Parts: sequence; C-alpha cells; structure tokens
Amino acid sequence: MPRSAPYDDLLMEMLKDEERALAYLNAALDEQDPRVFLIALRNVTQAQGGIAKVAVHSGLNRESLYRALSNKGNPSVQTLAAVLGALGARLSVARSTAAPTPTPRPGARRARTASRARTPARKARRR
Repeated sequence: MPRSAPYDDLLMEMLKDEERALAYLNAALDEQDPRVFLIALRNVTQAQGGIAKVAVHSGLNRESLYRALSNKGNPSVQTLAAVLGALGARLSVARSTAAPTPTPRPGARRARTASRARTPARKARRR
C-alpha cells in the first residue's frame, strides 16, 4: 500500500497554483473566525515563495510580516492589502447573501426593554 503524503506538504503543493490559492483564501474569508483567514494567508504566503520573498515584494519588513501573520497577529488593512498585492490578489467587498443585521444609527436612542423601562424605583434613583 503506498504511503500518503503529509497534509502540509500536499497543501503547500496545491497552494502554489494561484487559482487554488485564491479560492482557498476566499473560502477562509467565508468563515466566521477572522483567524481562519490569517492562517490561510500565512499558508498561501509560505507556498508562494515564503514570508521573506513576499515581504520583499510587498515592501514590508520580514519580522513585521511574521508577526502580522502569527497566531496572535492583528494585521492592519494596509498590511493585508500589501501582502495580497504581493501575491497577485487584492481586497474586495461584495454584497452579502445573508440578511443584513440592522446597525444602530449614531446618536439614536435604544428602545427600552422591559428590564430597562422606567419604574417608580428607577425614577426615584434618577432624582
């Protein structure tokens, strides 16, 4: 029986293909946890020549890029745009297929719920 290839090796080989890498990044963006996208971006960066090469092409410091793509990383939009640009991709915004959740307008008052309604006791405390 032939031995199977280690997952990481197979993933790195598959992510060398630009179309697969873009599909992989888009699938990661669909996840609720933003850390999934950072892991995917780190994997694509490693597969496309490594962090050092992408750092040179993006104009970012190598150490900063390592930090931004680490498990505790929190890269700025500018850093993400630079890394994606070095990989031949870009950030994009599209209409969501999910129903939008209403966001409160700035300065709008929240509706009072039963627990926040003004009761005689609350009115007395406010005085």
